[in-house]
Amino acid sequence: MSERPLRVAVIGGGCASMATAWELSRPEHRGKYEVTVYQEGWRLGGKGASGRGPSGRIEEHGLHIWLGFYDNSFRMMRECHAELDAGGMGDLYGDWQDAWTPENDIALCSASEQGGFANWRAHMPPRPGYPGDPLPQGQVFTLPYYMAKAFDLFRALILDTTVNGHGVATATESTGEPDQLARRIAKLVKLGSFATTAALAEALGLLASLSRSATPDDAGTLLTSLERVCASMRQWLEDQWLADSSNRFLWEVADLTLATVVGMTRHNVWFDPRGLDVIEDFECREFLHMHGASIRSLQSPFLRGLYDLSMGYVNGDLNRPSLSAGQGLRGTLRTFFGYRGAFMWRMRAGMGDVVFAPLYTAMRARGVKFEFFHRLTNMGMAKSGDHVESLTFDVQARTKDARDYDPLVPVAGRPCWPSTFDPDQLIDGDRMVSEGWNPESHWDRRRADEVTLEVSEDFDFVSLGVGVGAVPHVAPEFVARDPRWKAMCEEVKTVASQAFQVWMTEDLAKLGWPGPAYITGAFEKPFDTWCDMAHVVPEEGWKDRPATSVYFCAVLPDPPEPPGDEDGDYPARRTEEVRGNAEDFLQGPIREVWPGAFDLQGNFRWEILKAPDDGSIDTAPVGKDRFATQYWRANVNPSDRYVIHTPGSYRYRISPLDMTYDNLTICGDWTDSGFHSGCVEGAVMSGLLAAHALCGSPKLEDITAYDHP
Repeated sequence: MSERPLRVAVIGGGCASMATAWELSRPEHRGKYEVTVYQEGWRLGGKGASGRGPSGRIEEHGLHIWLGFYDNSFRMMRECHAELDAGGMGDLYGDWQDAWTPENDIALCSASEQGGFANWRAHMPPRPGYPGDPLPQGQVFTLPYYMAKAFDLFRALILDTTVNGHGVATATESTGEPDQLARRIAKLVKLGSFATTAALAEALGLLASLSRSATPDDAGTLLTSLERVCASMRQWLEDQWLADSSNRFLWEVADLTLATVVGMTRHNVWFDPRGLDVIEDFECREFLHMHGASIRSLQSPFLRGLYDLSMGYVNGDLNRPSLSAGQGLRGTLRTFFGYRGAFMWRMRAGMGDVVFAPLYTAMRARGVKFEFFHRLTNMGMAKSGDHVESLTFDVQARTKDARDYDPLVPVAGRPCWPSTFDPDQLIDGDRMVSEGWNPESHWDRRRADEVTLEVSEDFDFVSLGVGVGAVPHVAPEFVARDPRWKAMCEEVKTVASQAFQVWMTEDLAKLGWPGPAYITGAFEKPFDTWCDMAHVVPEEGWKDRPATSVYFCAVLPDPPEPPGDEDGDYPARRTEEVRGNAEDFLQGPIREVWPGAFDLQGNFRWEILKAPDDGSIDTAPVGKDRFATQYWRANVNPSDRYVIHTPGSYRYRISPLDMTYDNLTICGDWTDSGFHSGCVEGAVMSGLLAAHALCGSPKLEDITAYDHP
């Protein structure tokens, strides 16, 4: 008689849970684990969920771009596409390189001294390989590696600006023992502030080589050399670049880089086994200012962009920026020096279509079960306090004839998630529609049934992958009885976010935006991050395609008092607030970058907004009312709130490897995953750790950039 499989209940359908389910259901395990994913509502994705609305248009939670260092995430998706192709389903989603396209252009905005905004644009050079490739022999992502790359980039910038005038300069590696390299640096510094570009470039090349070769025994030599060069370099940069407005942005980057290098060296971050956790109790701006960064560079678009992209504002309050120095630098170093192929990768369509639909299809083929319309209301702790005893769910809807719910719909020839549930598959589905049920809303508690699963009878292990904001609501016994869980829920902060999308009959070039479809950050509040997404329009279902689609997102400030669970109108009020913010934004700040969107009287031309053409509306409204045909949302559900990383909060994150409860692991971008950022890669790394905790696979050394003990 064969041994029965171990039953794993995966709670939640975001990136972390999908990574866990993907690893546990690998064919290599030969069916040892029977995986069931429990998901509230009708779709997977968590904060990355997207749906198809009128005219098959893509409707996202926000703006999702994958960065070029997302090695673990891309590896999973590349495996998924290869598996679908091998199973005869490759035509459904295409190759992974059809799903993602490289993007190397970025733009940041800064208030101009002449008024309005100045755009700083950069083209990041492509690098060998692709994200998810095995690392080259001997290459590991260590701090000395990152800093050597930083000096190489610094040197290239200086040579490019002062010598070549265009293109990318090539850094040359110097050779020699650390003491010999340090003596050569000291000789250059003795000449005073660098007299020539060549001398400065030589010093940077020596520092790069010293960074690569230094050991803990050389820490003193490295510190002395860095302090000497950085002091002289700062003076050279001020003399050569600060007065030159064309080099202003480069000077700010250089100033921040120098402060980073000096600070990391003074705190012995390079060789301390704790790595960047050494400086996790410092706020990022505070840390940089302590080590020489100027007020000007601290207010630069680079720093503002870092906070905007990480949504690092406590309670969404723009006057309370907060980001730990360790994670701020970890994210920056990985972003700029860890990417392969392209700096960023755009998804062909919505994240639901490109990420979660292929994963769902592939895992269904593996035998993974998906129980939609199951909202966890209580994870019961055993009296002994050492394991999960029960799982209680609100069953939000039942399917007709007890069939599995089929969640995907075809749009433009591809399987996609719809923006609402299919009532024809559900018992009383028409009533749910007429009464306005929203199974994805925390405040809508209507249900068809309740079910409780018991350990040993219905499940053996649990992987809890809901957002940290939802943990007190789904695991109240654990929060009440375990001080670490209580502290985690209180100290790991989250913020609400707001987003809107517009589809337009004129492209951005016609509206006055110069250059390619940049991903733009550090723009005017309240929507500081936006992107031209014209490339997704062909994937939608329009009869007459719009010229482009543009996405906007940012934090959404919390109200003075948090809403109660009985405040059913709260989501609608916040959604209406986002609509007002978006309309005001289109009538105001967007003028700075889209002057052609305004008429001669200075009014926004609302008629350029493209209304759905699938018959869902009889006549498109005119004037400002036309915005009602676009898409906007307030991400205020506890599980939808974005996780931020405030100083000192790292010590309250619990690792998926923690086995205090012998049949429970956790996963999500709020756990101690080795990359504490509210992003896909941090979530996937956490999911891989959760899988390792349950089955020993993948090996920890196979999780790229996971360097915790």
